[in-house]
Amino acid sequence: MKKILVILLSLMANLSFAQRGEKPNVIYIYADDLGYGDLSCYGATRIKTPNLDKLAASGIRFTDGHCTSATCTPSRYALMTGEYPWRKKGTGILPGDAALIIPTDKTTLPNLFKKAGYQTGIVGKWHLGLGDAVAKDWNNEIKPGPNEVGFGYSFIFPATADRVPTVFLENHNVVALDPKDPISVNYVEKVGDEPTGKEHPELLKLQSSPGQGHNNTIVNGIGRIGYMSGGKLARWVDEEVSSTFLIKAKDFIQKNQKDPFFLYFALTEPHVPRMPATMFRGKSGLGLRGDAILQLDWTVGEIIKQLKEAGLDKNTMIIFSSDNGPVLDDGYEDEAVTKLNGHTPTGAFRGGKYSILEAGTRVPFIVSWPGKIKPQQVSAATVSQIDLLASFSALLGQPIPAGDAPDSENTIDVFLGQSKKGRSVLIEHANTLSIVKDGWKYIEPGDGPAYNKLVGIEMGSLKEAQLYNLKTDEAEKNNLAAKYPDKVKMLKGLLTTIKDKP
Repeated sequence: MKKILVILLSLMANLSFAQRGEKPNVIYIYADDLGYGDLSCYGATRIKTPNLDKLAASGIRFTDGHCTSATCTPSRYALMTGEYPWRKKGTGILPGDAALIIPTDKTTLPNLFKKAGYQTGIVGKWHLGLGDAVAKDWNNEIKPGPNEVGFGYSFIFPATADRVPTVFLENHNVVALDPKDPISVNYVEKVGDEPTGKEHPELLKLQSSPGQGHNNTIVNGIGRIGYMSGGKLARWVDEEVSSTFLIKAKDFIQKNQKDPFFLYFALTEPHVPRMPATMFRGKSGLGLRGDAILQLDWTVGEIIKQLKEAGLDKNTMIIFSSDNGPVLDDGYEDEAVTKLNGHTPTGAFRGGKYSILEAGTRVPFIVSWPGKIKPQQVSAATVSQIDLLASFSALLGQPIPAGDAPDSENTIDVFLGQSKKGRSVLIEHANTLSIVKDGWKYIEPGDGPAYNKLVGIEMGSLKEAQLYNLKTDEAEKNNLAAKYPDKVKMLKGLLTTIKDKP
């Protein structure tokens, strides 16, 4: 009888949560351009992030957590599809009028949850394109979009806060659009007669950095990338974007608290233009970027507070991460550089946003589930956002059809703190590719610049191969390619094999 009982208990432990009748709520909170060293739970001393510190303390803080890419659109593509973005053309940083790049006939993260019986919603930044083509009518229904790839509810802005159109979309329609003031958007030539930052810098409340293109149509005193006319009543006020997203996220949670739900909460902080609400202005001592991080931390705290008040915290998994590494001067003169005051957004790593060096994709990565995950854990396991799809497939007992999510691996035991064995091989993506295995990182030769002067970031691109031992040299200071040619050959071959995978 004892043997039978042991076998039954073992079988029960291996059943998915869905098969056992348990369906945890899941909230994925995605920061924008937040660095590994931007949170106090990751070593920051010049800024305090108490709510995220508490979130980390309630679960697992990963020290080797990654997005797939050093820029936003490709990382978000990988998160949604479980496919490396460099496999598909057109997954680079998108303009605000781009067509949808997420397939509507494949398994995505939201439709996986939807098939498992979840209410699904996205609130925040999208930046994965809308509609079937660049040319689209912003004054009528715009689709396909988030709803067509698995989100039952969608409240987004189309691209980034520094790109037109500067409007919200709820499901398929622009919010608060006046039919008498139709929207027109163009990324090639000027539309309408509204002033631009280039022509009228005296109208700007936030000056654009030279050479970065943030000087087209002025909205709310800020020059944007791209041209826009019309839609004046629909245009957001930057200082209210974050609170608007928070209200919509809380509404989604409140409306769906009796059903299992998946919420993708895509924050805009600390991406440019950094225009935090008045209550955060000047509070960090690090300029507007630091203030935006305080706003981000407060926003996370508000979500946690709501879950506790509704009695949902014990059965809600929260995953927090960032779409790429940090950048200071990314289009606006907002004192992010001059008021850095000793803060190190990249932590101990080199690079940052746009870079193939480690700070490009190594980002904060926190998983909390008070009812199931043991608190106060710190894990050195290698984890990637691309693996959430296969991992939730296993957790929910929802199979992925053959050919879908080809690069996603099931690491659910790692995310739940039940294993320290993460990914054995990790590919990082920027202006070139790198591969990491057993602590050794190989960077492909590239033709790009080694340093980007406009944003002040080491890009890590060299014409020769690079090899680093991250276990002893996390800052990637000592190129060991010449010393270990066999290691270079092995990693280069492995990278080629993965790239050639059908």
